[in-house]
Amino acid sequence: MIDSTLCYLYRGDEVLMMHRTRKKNDMNHDKWVAIGGRFEDKESPEDCALREVWEETGLTMTSWRYRGIVTFVSDQYETERMHLFTSDAYTGELTDCDEGELVWMKKKDLDALPQWEGDRVFHRLLDEEIPFFSLKLVYSGEKLVSAVLNGKQNLYK
Repeated sequence: MIDSTLCYLYRGDEVLMMHRTRKKNDMNHDKWVAIGGRFEDKESPEDCALREVWEETGLTMTSWRYRGIVTFVSDQYETERMHLFTSDAYTGELTDCDEGELVWMKKKDLDALPQWEGDRVFHRLLDEEIPFFSLKLVYSGEKLVSAVLNGKQNLYK
């Protein structure tokens, strides 16, 4: 299983997103995602989130919230356990990223972007300020077939 982080950086009513267009053999190619990536050896979720945000944006988070764990199960890719963070406190200057274009956009516009279907599910949980959660997303190809919250409630409609 792969462990990774995903961090939504907020600036008022905006969120920093990456349009993944520059990385070869990218399962997220041409999708819009938040900032994050895979754990390195001996990293905690917080270590990974801090490193990935700095590497991809040039920003250093000074405060963050650990919001949940999202388990991605796919018939095409290795299972991934993603640790989800949000932050509205950071320092530094935004830099160019070799994985895609970084864009500040309105939070309300996120769902219209090309992205994984399950991302819309956890966007809603983040917006509703759901306390720390565990979300399991099951895909067949790129189609979401199940979204189970805290092992009980299937949110998929």
